[in-house]
Amino acid sequence: MGALSTGPVAGPIAVFAPFAGERAGTPSFLRAERLVLEFDDGGMRALDGLDVHVQRNEFVAVVGPSGCGKSSLLNLLGLLDRPTSGRLFLDGQSYDDIADAALFRRRHVGFVFQSFNLIPTLTALENVLVATVGTGASRAPVRERAHRLLADLGLHARLHHFPSQLSGGERQRVAIARAMINEPDIILADEPTGSLDSASAVQVLDLLAGLRAAAPLTVVMVTHDAGVSARADRIVHLRDGRLDPAWGAAS
Repeated sequence: MGALSTGPVAGPIAVFAPFAGERAGTPSFLRAERLVLEFDDGGMRALDGLDVHVQRNEFVAVVGPSGCGKSSLLNLLGLLDRPTSGRLFLDGQSYDDIADAALFRRRHVGFVFQSFNLIPTLTALENVLVATVGTGASRAPVRERAHRLLADLGLHARLHHFPSQLSGGERQRVAIARAMINEPDIILADEPTGSLDSASAVQVLDLLAGLRAAAPLTVVMVTHDAGVSARADRIVHLRDGRLDPAWGAAS
């Protein structure tokens, strides 16, 4: 982690003043301004002028009913999609200046999904290492880090097992190791405990808390589980692509 590396940029990086909801003198690490995301030539609006701010090393849970725009927001924050309008910034860097979205994601963003998204023909270790392809990282140090991450997550005896040979909790721990292998600045997690039993879900949350304690790491997590959102530093409530007025900007 460290200074953002985005590939070639078109022009200088602009630093903007804090907007409504930020603490004076504490500009947000991650922020979205007036985000709009439309589909079907404007016939469907997933996000409707959304403003969200996240501080460095904060754990923010995003909650709301199905279809309110939670996953759409994560996709935009992770540069898996581009907004119809609005602006996104990470550590003062405008997403508009990012020339290579894939390289930016590999270097700065880790993803954790409900369905794990592991490659079935690769072992646990290989599934972690595949996230380093294209980063230019030296093979030996990366392999050592992958071994250490999996060991720290209690998987030292499962390195060479395939996903089908792992439990749901073990698969999610492999996914977390994959998300952390490139030492990202931010983890974007979409219902990471949704397919787990309660004991495994608690274990995953404890692991994320431990990772955040060990190094600066910002987490934005979508969840329907009140027990999961209760572990967050702050909760953002969405409804119909906007902040839910019944809750305000955050809990």
